[in-house]
Amino acid sequence: MNDKPIRVGLVGLGRMGQNHLRILSMLKGVELAFVADADAAVASRHGATHGVPGVSSLDGVLDSADAVVICTPTVTHADYIRMVAGKVRNIFVEKPLADTLEQAERVARFAAEQGLNVQVGFIERFNSAVQGLKQVLDKSERVISIDFTRTNKLSARITDVDVVTDLMIHDIDLALYLNGAARSVAAHGFAHGEMIDFASALITHENGRFSRIQASRITEKKMRLIEATCADMFVDCELLRKEIIISRKSEIRQAEGQPYTISAVQEAIEVRPQEALLSELQAFVASCRGQRPADLPGVEAGLAAMQISDEIQKAVAA
Repeated sequence: MNDKPIRVGLVGLGRMGQNHLRILSMLKGVELAFVADADAAVASRHGATHGVPGVSSLDGVLDSADAVVICTPTVTHADYIRMVAGKVRNIFVEKPLADTLEQAERVARFAAEQGLNVQVGFIERFNSAVQGLKQVLDKSERVISIDFTRTNKLSARITDVDVVTDLMIHDIDLALYLNGAARSVAAHGFAHGEMIDFASALITHENGRFSRIQASRITEKKMRLIEATCADMFVDCELLRKEIIISRKSEIRQAEGQPYTISAVQEAIEVRPQEALLSELQAFVASCRGQRPADLPGVEAGLAAMQISDEIQKAVAA
């Protein structure tokens, strides 16, 4: 497989699925095996455009694939993973891993039993600003707390999951990625009917760090912010503009016997303009060839994020 192109099948041709299709169709070392969607006309149209089978059922097409990318509605993730696993062991599934914690736990056990290579679509790990931030924090004297803010307007296309599973789960994963395993979780929020539209959570990590996470889809402004308070600096990270600003203290003493002043020195970190989805799928293809990075978000990361999400949802509902 190392010398041949990886043949990838794509399941789900909604907005996110079409983004994946765009990248997969131009990715070096990748050939599309098929595209699939519940809407046969949509599948047929995209299949014809790319010169591959466009199907509404996976019967008979999985044998042609080395890997499968699943971009279907959340409630179908677990079923598709089980369906695909009979023929293909390399599986990319968009976040979240499943629609409930119970389903996620079953998928995790199933993946371990079957020896599957599963990557969960936590795309923000591949945001070049996040990668730059991680490098900065790894060199910090001490990270104390990281604040995450993620807001969207309410979208008519998101009807099956709440704000925790839709938006906050990205930052839950980043909190665990940057600050390590969680020790405790506290949360509050606002629900419209049974659907949570605003949530705020405090995660205390096993290493003593804190993560404060706020997510809203009733805010008339789109924000993607990470702010890190460290013993030796404060870091602003803007994910949309891919900007990192470090503020450090500098001590300037005056003449002997006079008071001294303390001023802040700001430093901008250069961030490369790399598309996160491209980096994410390149990492998946590398893992299909046996070159799996240690921090690639697999089924364990997907389950860990779901466990925290479940605690937050229960706290908000209480």
